[in-house]
Amino acid sequence: MAQVDFQERQLTLKLVYYGPPLSGKTTNLKWLHAQVEKDSRGRLMMLDTKDDRTLFFDLLPIFFRTSKLSFRVKVYTVPGQPLHDATRRVVLRGADGIAFIADSQRDAVASNNQSYAEMVKNVDALGLDRQRMPIVIQYNKQDLPDALSEDEIGALAAAGSEPVIPACALDGRGVFDTLLQLLHDTWHALDDDIGLAAGFGLEKADFMRSVRQHLGAVGP
Repeated sequence: MAQVDFQERQLTLKLVYYGPPLSGKTTNLKWLHAQVEKDSRGRLMMLDTKDDRTLFFDLLPIFFRTSKLSFRVKVYTVPGQPLHDATRRVVLRGADGIAFIADSQRDAVASNNQSYAEMVKNVDALGLDRQRMPIVIQYNKQDLPDALSEDEIGALAAAGSEPVIPACALDGRGVFDTLLQLLHDTWHALDDDIGLAAGFGLEKADFMRSVRQHLGAVGP
């Protein structure tokens, strides 16, 4: 659940980037950190092992203000290695939205499926409402020659219920789209829970306009 400070009129959101090892979760955060305006982000915290894989988590704080409320968005990654399942559950606790970062390479299908199934298991084990949890799937590494085509990814999107976004986190393609879609869907969940529109007068269009303005992102 989002943390609400009624006195300061501030909401703190927790977004978690989940996925198999080396799918590009940390690369997403690095690109966001480089692009988001300095006044709208904090320091990118990275706890890495010697081989640059995430050991515990990465954290990127993002800040923005609307005419009605201010927001603190804490964007986390989880370690992808199988032995860190307990750590993934700890980081996932209290999440307001999840970006599942899949690897587009054809030989990564089993790894993607295993990681997604584990994510669902952990969401359920933590007592999070999976039916209402905003989840966006990003198919990263679209720049690689053996990546699934956009038509194939489109077919996967049509077969599921979550938004699916092709991406290449190295050059930023699809990275903002993933975050914007996740924040868009999170607004709906928050509106149901705490009444952003009715209670705070914050409409979705105003929320998304402020997001794009402060993050330096473009889009509808």
